[in-house]
Amino acid sequence: MRDKGSGEDLIGATVFIRELKSGVAANIYGFYSVTIPKGTYTVEFSYLGYITDTQRVNLQNNITISIELGAQSTNLETVEIVAEAENKNVEEVRMSTVSLKMESIKKIPALMGEVDLLRVIQLLPGVQSGGEGSTGFFVRGGGIDQNLILLDGAPVYNPAHLFGFFSVFNQDAIKSADLYKGGIPAKFGGRLSSVLDVRMNDGNSKKFSVKGGIGILASRLTIEGPIVKDKVSFIVSARRTYADLFLLLLPKDDLRRTGVLNFYDLSGKINWRINDKNRVYISAYTGRDNLGSSDFFKLGWGNITATTRWNHVFSDKVFSNLSLIYSNFDYMLGVPSGPSEFTWKSRIIDYSFKNDYTYFFNPNNNIEFGFISTYHNFKPAVVAPGAGNTTFNTLEFFDRHAWENGIYIANKQRFGSRLSAEYGLRFSTFSSIGVDTVYTFDDNHELTGFESFEKGSIYNTFTGLEPRLGVKYSLDDNSSVKASYNRMNQYLLLATNTTGGAPLDIWMPSSKNLKPGVADQVAVGYFRNFKNNTFETSVEGYYKWMQNQVDFADNADILLNRYLEGDIRQGKGWAYGAEFFVRKQKGKMTGWVSYTLSWSYRQINEINNGNKFFAPAHRNNNLAIVLSYALNKKLDISANWVYNNGAPITTPTGRFEYGGQVNPVYADRNDAKMPDYHRLDIGVDWKLGKKRETKKFNHSLNFSVYNVYNRKNAYTINFVQDQKSGTAVAQKTYLFGVLPSITWNFTWK
Repeated sequence: MRDKGSGEDLIGATVFIRELKSGVAANIYGFYSVTIPKGTYTVEFSYLGYITDTQRVNLQNNITISIELGAQSTNLETVEIVAEAENKNVEEVRMSTVSLKMESIKKIPALMGEVDLLRVIQLLPGVQSGGEGSTGFFVRGGGIDQNLILLDGAPVYNPAHLFGFFSVFNQDAIKSADLYKGGIPAKFGGRLSSVLDVRMNDGNSKKFSVKGGIGILASRLTIEGPIVKDKVSFIVSARRTYADLFLLLLPKDDLRRTGVLNFYDLSGKINWRINDKNRVYISAYTGRDNLGSSDFFKLGWGNITATTRWNHVFSDKVFSNLSLIYSNFDYMLGVPSGPSEFTWKSRIIDYSFKNDYTYFFNPNNNIEFGFISTYHNFKPAVVAPGAGNTTFNTLEFFDRHAWENGIYIANKQRFGSRLSAEYGLRFSTFSSIGVDTVYTFDDNHELTGFESFEKGSIYNTFTGLEPRLGVKYSLDDNSSVKASYNRMNQYLLLATNTTGGAPLDIWMPSSKNLKPGVADQVAVGYFRNFKNNTFETSVEGYYKWMQNQVDFADNADILLNRYLEGDIRQGKGWAYGAEFFVRKQKGKMTGWVSYTLSWSYRQINEINNGNKFFAPAHRNNNLAIVLSYALNKKLDISANWVYNNGAPITTPTGRFEYGGQVNPVYADRNDAKMPDYHRLDIGVDWKLGKKRETKKFNHSLNFSVYNVYNRKNAYTINFVQDQKSGTAVAQKTYLFGVLPSITWNFTWK
């Protein structure tokens, strides 16, 4: 099932047979299969925001019906919030899942003119922000490294531009995103807390179009169209910031002359419909940040991903997707010249082979199974001195290599008109592979030596069995209760001492010194829609318990530490809470209100005297109000207000000198918290010119104000010694005041 105007797949479009009062939903590639007895039926093909296509079908043999649905009027399109079916939240077995479309995201007030997917994610229940100016996020008490972020199936290890002010997701290149917070499908694995599955647009197979935007900080351009009409399409999106221009406002001449501050990203996709049974997609992304001064320092980081997919229909009941996936994240830090000249480089590379199958066994059973195999190459650091630097020799950390595998099977089953379930099992393995050199430590975490392993040798293997279960019971057409359980294993961890994620963080594999993380989560919820699905409400409660959670020992040396594993401690964690969600999907006024009440703890024997302490994700109260109002056909007004408790921090109580260095003495771990955070943003979207359905060129102005009432939300808190009293004094750094922005958006088709 596809969009009639662009040829894009309609993910989750519904096929409903009136006589049987039952139906199915299309998969993420628009494919569906229905098994019913011979006879004559009235079949409805529908999708929210599109005109329903009703056909009378005389079924005597297996047939194929390909459907293209036309979009409804612009008036309906402007009030679309989300969802493939109006009552999906009630009817779908899965809970703790939110689907977002870029059309709804674009209505939210922008930061510096850019609407950002990850900032919208932080407005949802159960999701906490990593901090002001950060795209890092926590989900239900987990860490920022416990979220699997996928772009067309490829993992994105650092989704941030400009230290988190923007994410790597260009709004014009993205079609949809699904966030799984619990009841995670068996096909996903490798992270403990959540999966964010982001999908790029396939490209318009009907006609050429151009769209983009010019803002005060960045501009973007997207071109898409058919290479062969209705058969081969493409899309190319580019974005670049010109933040360098703001350096001209700095008082220092040298920074104005030599400063560098920019990012870019480029993405593309080719979609080839070979025939009714075969289809190939090739997509790629590259993006990079550059920061520094050509005279003093330089810092750069970036992601590269590539995915090749082959969809094949074996029969009217069996659908397969085969994927080859590549992901590369690297960063570089250095001093470009002078006696301190050096370059520090780090990288993680993944190569994956993935094969997924869907077997439409019968109307009551939909079976999915498959596997994924990933080769990881970790390059923690290579630090090389420049020609004029004689203070140290090249410092090279040992590379690490690993092989991660997962195999799964799951079934979505209906046990009648009211009861449905989705259950599955995933089995994962993680093996360390030579050539490797691994440091060894004693029980006190003191270095004792190292072990070397030959090329190709498998010297360490972890395995994990991960059951998944979801159950839904329909109380009536408008309400249901759901419950879910899932176990997840995570074999990679992030060495970081920030809450929002930084480009200099180091990804590390599980090893003899670091056990893989394990998380079990149970959740229950009540879901109800009101007034013909205009209002969607839900209440969910969850409890998550975690093993082998990581934190650093006091005074740990994190930066350029060969023996970092010796400074990491592991223990248990747990989190629980309740999430409340109300969303209005129709009418001139749309939006949502989300509130989360939660607690998150860690307990590690060698930290905080073995007593429990608040996890970095702990924020008791999180409230978000998101509203959009269509004033008329030309003017949309939007606003969002967020409030959450401050992040936990550890305060120093004194200091001591050792070896000529001054070291702080800390109180209990995370014994205090930062000030509470709150902020109001507003936006206005003004459509220019005459708005007509047949008009080829449309454009608009978007005005946004970030932090309207100039709340001074703390970005960091540093403790410095008071010269008179000798005590530690907190100094707060504020990042943003009031930030107005304007962006001109345009579309030509």
